[in-house]
Amino acid sequence: MLALGLAASIGLAGASAHAQRLLLPPPERPDALMRAVTAEVVAVLKQDIAAGEPTDVEQLVAIKILPLFDFRRMTRMAVARNWPLASPEQQGALVEQFTTLLVRTYSSALSSYRDQEIHYKPLRAAAGDTEVLVRSTVRRAGTEALTIDYDMEDTLAGWKVYDVKVAGISLVITYRETFAAMVREAGIDGLISSLSEKNQRNARAQTQ
Repeated sequence: MLALGLAASIGLAGASAHAQRLLLPPPERPDALMRAVTAEVVAVLKQDIAAGEPTDVEQLVAIKILPLFDFRRMTRMAVARNWPLASPEQQGALVEQFTTLLVRTYSSALSSYRDQEIHYKPLRAAAGDTEVLVRSTVRRAGTEALTIDYDMEDTLAGWKVYDVKVAGISLVITYRETFAAMVREAGIDGLISSLSEKNQRNARAQTQ
């Protein structure tokens, strides 16, 4: 009887979990996710510009942008073959410093926003694809349209960006050769120190 009761409980639990999954909304498409977040960010920027108030870019990035990115994968791609040579502590430090560098780069771009129009192209992906390319164009009066594409992966935490291509040039891969040269010259710790110093210089420049 106990065995039958346990089996029945497991069956009911499984049925309940299945029912709960059916009640959940379908996962958001990666292009729709990027479009929605972009619209929210642009709305804040336009509102602040219209009011003549400075935007708290760091807070905006922290709330809206950071959750979209897989910074660990981005760091691993940039460090490339030297990644396995780093200890877990070094890997953590690399992710922290590279994240700071990328976030500051993104913040600087947002700070210079004026009247750009951002359009997302129809997603080219098959059902079940776990990695996709979300394509967009940025237009501003009097300038040629700029393509910005996002490589995204469907993770347990939802869709995440793991690379950004500006005019076809990978943001992550751009750093790979520089990072490799730094590791050859000064090892993993030298790369960490170099990134830390660069982030500190950028921070001081922003406060001046």
